[in-house]
Amino acid sequence: MKLRLGVLGADDSLEIIRSVVQEFGEIECLPIVYWSEEEIFDLLEPHIGEADMWLFSGQVPYAMVKEWGRIHAPMAYVPHIGASLYRTLLYLSHEAGMRVNELSFDTFSPEELARFLEEAGIVHTHLWLKHYDGAIHFRELADYHERLWRDGRTKGAVTCLRTAQLELRRRGVPVYRVLPTRTGVHSVISMLLRTREMLQFKDTQITVQMMEIDSFQGLASGAFSTDELHNLEIKTTEKLLRYAKQLQGSLKTAGPGRYVIFTTRGMLRDVTANYTSVPNLEELFGIRGELVTCGIGVGKTAYEAEIHAGTALLHAKERGPGTWMVYFDDKRIVGPLGRQEQITYSAASGQLQEISRQTSLSVQTLSKLHSILKKRGTSEISAHELAMYLQIMPRSARRILMELEAKGFAQVIGEESPHPRGRPRKVYRIHL
Repeated sequence: MKLRLGVLGADDSLEIIRSVVQEFGEIECLPIVYWSEEEIFDLLEPHIGEADMWLFSGQVPYAMVKEWGRIHAPMAYVPHIGASLYRTLLYLSHEAGMRVNELSFDTFSPEELARFLEEAGIVHTHLWLKHYDGAIHFRELADYHERLWRDGRTKGAVTCLRTAQLELRRRGVPVYRVLPTRTGVHSVISMLLRTREMLQFKDTQITVQMMEIDSFQGLASGAFSTDELHNLEIKTTEKLLRYAKQLQGSLKTAGPGRYVIFTTRGMLRDVTANYTSVPNLEELFGIRGELVTCGIGVGKTAYEAEIHAGTALLHAKERGPGTWMVYFDDKRIVGPLGRQEQITYSAASGQLQEISRQTSLSVQTLSKLHSILKKRGTSEISAHELAMYLQIMPRSARRILMELEAKGFAQVIGEESPHPRGRPRKVYRIHL
């Protein structure tokens, strides 16, 4: 089945992107061109559900749509740094004879632009740069570039935004557009295809739904016999079997009033509207929703998924009958499903969350470090060893350890020399 890729961009960028998409036989392209940012939402509205993924020609339309929040499919945009900027500067140097310090730039962060020029061997003393996070109005960019040009500080503007380019042309300002390269577009599309493969794999993950149904509440008021209770259990089981069949899963009982359904992540995602709502069990299967308390667990194995489902059920019971909670394989707990107050929080220990607040390290990184130390059976580790376990660069591992040391959660206890002429490696003792 082909990947339906929605592509929204300015006319010149869209032409480049479409030509690259044609090289991928497994992709069906849905192109949408825009001439002003104000029309983006109206253009997208009729096509929200038509694409499996979305690709935007730049940062501004991507940021606007992300903040809009109507599209839930994976999204990406084509960056303008790297070869795209090289091409523009080469043209300006060769054809217009302009130097970097005679130009004004926008979009790029100061760090990435400085790093780009350093790698290109371009020496500069000062750069005119309008950096912004997310979206920006094209007139704000045009005003910035025009003011510098009219004051005689620059000889031209370099912009990543098509609408800003058209506005600057209208004002008579020399302007040069940074367009995406075919190589850059190819790289992003390849990344989207890998993302699709990952999502397809995740859809097949084992997912367990653990449910508690209060059979006593299902009985009529007054006296009742054990036979009536048993008959009610049988009827409930029959109804849940139909529900499990819809999920293409299997049902097993786990004690009086408790049932477990084994299915896949994709199936439960569909019936819960991407884990945001509770299916109407009463309308579909005759099971009163307020009697069902449910925990959903996602895991790398059936055992892990079942453990997570049990934990999710405990969280659901804390919030009362009829509550549904989800425990994902990345330790996120989400819920209650179907309620406005739905929240997402981490199942990591409170101690790691506190350390994360005091440092620049995420709970996920700290959890990995904690697991590594537990597996090694020691609290001591070097940056080289940490890098091997985390599959990261040694300098990144050193930054993690130095951050912990700076905040008092690690200390250097010695050094080791792996090679006679090698640089000694610091050994840290971690206190998590």
